[in-house]
Amino acid sequence: MIPLERSPSPEFSPLVVGEDLTPLPAYKSAGTASVDFSGLLSAPLKLHEDLSSGCGGQTWPAGMTLGKHMLRYHRDDLRKSRILELGAGGGLVGLAVARGCAVENPLYITDQLEMHSLMEHNISLNRLEGKAKAAILNWGELLPQEITSFKPDVILAADCVYFEPAFPLLLATLSDLLILCPSATIYFCFKKRRRADMQFLKKAQKMFKVTEIPDEDRPVFSRQGLFLYTFQTA
Repeated sequence: MIPLERSPSPEFSPLVVGEDLTPLPAYKSAGTASVDFSGLLSAPLKLHEDLSSGCGGQTWPAGMTLGKHMLRYHRDDLRKSRILELGAGGGLVGLAVARGCAVENPLYITDQLEMHSLMEHNISLNRLEGKAKAAILNWGELLPQEITSFKPDVILAADCVYFEPAFPLLLATLSDLLILCPSATIYFCFKKRRRADMQFLKKAQKMFKVTEIPDEDRPVFSRQGLFLYTFQTA
């Protein structure tokens, strides 16, 4: 674990970074990890990682950052929320919230069909069948009836900024979710890897109210090229 630095971090905006910060990480082999988010979960989350159906099957750094943020700052204020995770992969963030936060409504972890069995496996692995559901949600398509009926008002999105051709599809789905529930808040965390990632953020700022989220770990994760925002109806 990287120790938390006590001195304030310099201002670090992703929009002024001109060069790529980091290469894409090496893929992991399949296996099951145990994650307690630096002790924020008393009972660690078990997460099976499997890349056989796509890169979403492994744990990515923004998921760890967003998961820690939700557990640290929103443990008790999501009780009545209707929560949905986009691009969940194995379900790291959503399952962490289901395990560690006080939530009364079962939340949804969503991704493409290829990830569905992995999401269901991780729900079962953590015995969270009563607190989390897996669903298919393809960006850029009409929201499934199950999701429109659920009307999520808290949306979690970590490491969704990855594949440039999918950026317009992701923006369309984020817009659809805010139209469905204009009072919703999207918690959005991504790692800057390419210059194109900043184009996504610039477009998001034109469509939504984008606000950087305070977090005590910001001095650490900002230097790792990680950024944490809320998106809301403009």
